[in-house]
Amino acid sequence: MPELPEVETIRKELQNKVAGRRIAKVCVYNPSVVREPSSAAFQKKLRGLSIKKVMRRGKLLVFELSNSTFLTVHLKMTGQLVLSSEAKGGSALSKDSRVGFHLSGGKMLNFNDQRMFGELRLVDSLNNVRFIRNLGPEPFDLTAGRFKEMLSKKKTKIKPLLMDQSFISGIGNLYAAEILFRSRINPWRQAQSLSEKEKNCLYKETKKVLSSAIKHGGSSIDDYVRLSGKPGDYVRFHRVYGRENKPCFVCKTPIERRNQSGRGTYFCPNCQR
Repeated sequence: MPELPEVETIRKELQNKVAGRRIAKVCVYNPSVVREPSSAAFQKKLRGLSIKKVMRRGKLLVFELSNSTFLTVHLKMTGQLVLSSEAKGGSALSKDSRVGFHLSGGKMLNFNDQRMFGELRLVDSLNNVRFIRNLGPEPFDLTAGRFKEMLSKKKTKIKPLLMDQSFISGIGNLYAAEILFRSRINPWRQAQSLSEKEKNCLYKETKKVLSSAIKHGGSSIDDYVRLSGKPGDYVRFHRVYGRENKPCFVCKTPIERRNQSGRGTYFCPNCQR
């Protein structure tokens, strides 16, 4: 599932490429991905509106439209947004295209989703989107003091806590693993057990890892691609994720993968205590 760095990468590219463009027509190929309103109303209401700007809330993309309504796009597991030229026949259109947005200037923005878990909504207010109402703070908005205070109140194991969107928004399985490795913290440690030094390190590494991943366009592991259809480049900077049985870059101990809260968790049993 695309996490904060992937969604932020797409947001920045959308802001650069589609902000200011008018939605000439919307084609819904699979109505099930349009959660509200109805598919017919979705197409009709969007036609003729302009995209004022593109925002992000956690892992959710938000298009602010010219009539003060909002189009939200949740990519979920396999969702993609790919921009192409209509002159080339909508080169991004594939068997997985679920919704196509024909934009002014001859551009085509396709929402592709192989497994169709993604969600599109057209809403009058972001307060009406339950996902947004339940979000915790953005990692980049937190001070060190606030972050440490939040941790001190939690007995939860640290990795599932970092992935809890109501605790902190945008971090998923991949980046939680990478952040904890760089912080040298075992994923099974309770948040309350962390020392002041460990909390400070975790705070710094969270921002550092996410910033670096954004800089390199995110991580293309499965289905994630950038707006152009090209992969993100952060995979080559992974230290533990997807490296089961490979030597740790620090101590050469084989990286382990174990299940935790239903997710595969990668870590170094020697470096992470």
